[in-house]
Amino acid sequence: MKPKVAVYDTTLRDGSQREGIAFSLADKLRITQLLDELGVDYIEGGWPGSNPKDVGYFDQVRHLDLKHSKIAAFGSTRRKGIKPDDDPNIRALIDANTPVVTVVGKTSMLHVTDVLQTTAEENLNMIQDSLAYLKAQGKEVIYDAEHFFDGAKLDMEYGFDTLAAAVEGGADVIVLCDTNGGSMPWEVAEFVYRAHELFPDTQFGIHTHNDSELAVANSLAAVRAGAVHVQGTVNGYGERCGNANLCSIIPDLIIKMAVPCLAQDGNLAALTHLSRAVAEIANLAPDTHLPYVGQSAFAHKGGIHVAAMRRNVDSYQHIEPELVGNQTRVLVSDLSGRGNLLSKAEELGLDVSTNEAVSVLNDIKQLENAGFVFEGAEASVAVRLRRAAPDYQPLFNLIDFTVIVEDRRGRGQLAEAMVKIDIDGDIVHTAAEGNGPVNALDLALRKALLPQYPALRDIQLVDYKVRILDSENATGAMTRVLIDSYNGRERWSTVGAGTDIICASWLALVDSVEYGLTVADTISADLESLVLND
Repeated sequence: MKPKVAVYDTTLRDGSQREGIAFSLADKLRITQLLDELGVDYIEGGWPGSNPKDVGYFDQVRHLDLKHSKIAAFGSTRRKGIKPDDDPNIRALIDANTPVVTVVGKTSMLHVTDVLQTTAEENLNMIQDSLAYLKAQGKEVIYDAEHFFDGAKLDMEYGFDTLAAAVEGGADVIVLCDTNGGSMPWEVAEFVYRAHELFPDTQFGIHTHNDSELAVANSLAAVRAGAVHVQGTVNGYGERCGNANLCSIIPDLIIKMAVPCLAQDGNLAALTHLSRAVAEIANLAPDTHLPYVGQSAFAHKGGIHVAAMRRNVDSYQHIEPELVGNQTRVLVSDLSGRGNLLSKAEELGLDVSTNEAVSVLNDIKQLENAGFVFEGAEASVAVRLRRAAPDYQPLFNLIDFTVIVEDRRGRGQLAEAMVKIDIDGDIVHTAAEGNGPVNALDLALRKALLPQYPALRDIQLVDYKVRILDSENATGAMTRVLIDSYNGRERWSTVGAGTDIICASWLALVDSVEYGLTVADTISADLESLVLND
């Protein structure tokens, strides 16, 4: 193992600058707890001088029972022409009452002259004075050298002069920032090496943005060059194209580079949970294709891949997904081989022969050619595997159904469905009105099945999606329907397709009911048995 690298999370500030994110105070406190449970070293809570929410955060976060993480308050160097103790921003950093303060200063002459509109010498004084003042207040001081790489390219000597000012000011760590996200990994490594050569007794960190899709690569290059502090955000959230993604950097450091970066008893296996929890708190759909933590990160669809993995699970996975709290998934589609079906059957606890799997696979390939998609509707795969068994007995057989939609004067629109089914030789004929034809059909089917299958009361339809597949055919287009259902323990998806949206919905609806009353019920019973036995 190599020397430890400190992880500095800035989700609560940089991450909140992503378009579409607006964390509440309660959100920020919850994310703080999640980061502490993972074992990161620093959590940047916000800019206390910028808004009342961040002031409230620093007031309340001190009451959290954090096990590992230090809270950092963020602000800028003093303003030009005044002393640190007269600067409201500096006073706000002290009033935040955090053990760590992070101060950002200008490195690029472009920003010194055009943004700050001051002199090169005054900017150096602003950096040194601010850091020295905060150090005198007993703070651990982290200095963010904003635009360092771009600034050094414009004026190498002045760029390093700003670092010298930070060293003179007593910075505990100097963080080199690729603020515009345009640097290349070899450039980052070169500048980190140079900084170490000029200031061998100083600790350096790295802060990168993802505008060139290189934030993670640049962070790792900096660590290889000697950086001992890495900044980033959960899921790479941040302004423009985002910040360096800690959900990739942390496992890259620990697993790939043998560099420890979490607290001694940190929990790398909590990483996937953290990623998805923060996405939910941010009210964003989790990115299913994120490395390590995405739902598709260890999902396998190609038949050759799955066949190989059935012989050796490492054949198409670069790590064990459980290391980061994720899991292997096998998808079923027209690209699948029989191994996909056998693996899916094993995953669901179904006993299926090879011949049955081949039969179902051929059926799926034909249906996908007709417009079905099964990789997002695995419950429909499960019921087809169940139906392929020699001893299969259907829950019911459809005799016929009728759906009427009309607009009556004085009553408005009306949707009514009638369903006639055979349940173990008993003919059941029911009718129901609903909020649209599919809802009416669902209610009529439930009315017919509930006396025989009371567990159906626990199954709710929670989402209904329709996609037109060949819009050039106008109202005669092929339509795909996806239905999501939930029984209080498990959520599943089913699919139907056809030129008639009602018939497509019926197919998805029947699959959903059968899965919920058979496969899902069996899985839940097995889980309850395991819990009781434990």
